[in-house]
Amino acid sequence: MTSLPSSAPGQRRAGSRVGRSATELAVALALVGGITGAGAATADAAENPYERGPAPTVSSIEALRGPYSVADTSVSSLVSGFGGGTIYYPTSTADGTFGAVVVSPGYTAYQSSIAWLGPRLASQGFVVFTIDTNTTLDQPASRGDQLLAAADYLTEQSSVRSRIDRNRVAVMGHSMGGGGSLEAAKDRPSLKAAIPLTPWNLDKTWPEVTVPTFIVGAEDDSVAPVATHSEPFYQNLPATLDKAYLELNNANHFAPNSNNTTIAKYSISWLKRFVDDDTRYEQFLCPAPSPDYYIEEYRNTCPHS
Repeated sequence: MTSLPSSAPGQRRAGSRVGRSATELAVALALVGGITGAGAATADAAENPYERGPAPTVSSIEALRGPYSVADTSVSSLVSGFGGGTIYYPTSTADGTFGAVVVSPGYTAYQSSIAWLGPRLASQGFVVFTIDTNTTLDQPASRGDQLLAAADYLTEQSSVRSRIDRNRVAVMGHSMGGGGSLEAAKDRPSLKAAIPLTPWNLDKTWPEVTVPTFIVGAEDDSVAPVATHSEPFYQNLPATLDKAYLELNNANHFAPNSNNTTIAKYSISWLKRFVDDDTRYEQFLCPAPSPDYYIEEYRNTCPHS
């Protein structure tokens, strides 16, 4: 830059003002940009207040435990509407409230048959209630009612109710409990998700269901064969519904009764996507996973709404 002659002090002061103005403008723009950037970051963070935990990876959703430490508490069988159970919940309250998931066992079974889902799902950022039913012989419609009664108890009366967002509740169940989860979804459209696991129900059509539903069938299921249960359930849910069907390869009806990474991986993703509205998990659901050693078939209605 050419220097001004010393005999022109007026021009020198003007040049100084121009330089200072340019510097001040640059600083101001930088500050505005910083504020804008911070505002954008805040806006991004506020866009979904229900996100919980770090960004997911395949390893994180396949892990036996997620990022949250978990505690549990028992609920007496003397409660009204269902047979008691166990609540699993994240011990930290730093992230605020969590969505809730209520899980029913199947015909003749107890909560112990689906207990593995409690800590595995809770450690990913949910309050999970595995329940016993009033009797082990209860049919799907009754189990659906009991899932809803347990959801109401969990969100309104339980010792951990302050940790739960009562507006974000999902239901799951195995066998007749899975059929019960469809019944619950039909009866309570405000539920955020339903996950029937190798479900059994005499009712094959579910046009009333508006709850995002993820059905898990098993290729070698002889109790609730996929051809007469899981597949018709999926096909007869509304075509416009957010829904998916995963068929476990070389698996039988009781696959959901033991720790199963495939069930956990996609159940976590479904619950995160629809209970927490966490689109970070969409990558594991859409596009549809390809058949492999664990998956015989996967159908869905991507992209999700």
